[in-house]
Amino acid sequence: MKRELDSSGNAVYSLMYHLIIVVKYRKEAFALDKIAERCKDIIRKVIEDNNCQAISMECGKDHIHILLKTKPSTDIPKLVNVIKGYSSRIIREEFSDELKDILWGDAFWSPSYYLATTGNVSLETLMDYIKNETGM
Repeated sequence: MKRELDSSGNAVYSLMYHLIIVVKYRKEAFALDKIAERCKDIIRKVIEDNNCQAISMECGKDHIHILLKTKPSTDIPKLVNVIKGYSSRIIREEFSDELKDILWGDAFWSPSYYLATTGNVSLETLMDYIKNETGM
């Protein structure tokens, strides 16, 4: 996939993140395809409602990988919390019978998450560039 640049009034940018969210207790809630597909639909809507873009999403049995494109003004921790909170509430409501034996309480997701930026170049290349540009 070729990376395209976005722009706003005063910035040109390309902001992509790899987000992994794990089901609480690493329970295999996505072993049922209908739960995985519904979860992806919910998360895609949340991302779009926050003026971001879901580039790709795939579920393992106990987690989801999301590649998302954002704007510089996006509050990433807030977006992640909205994704987790909204999707948890809807999934637990819609699939309460299917989940009752594997999850309990008010949570669907683990409290933690993994987030990494994606880049066009390696960290080493970027460090060399900065070093050479600044003469350090």
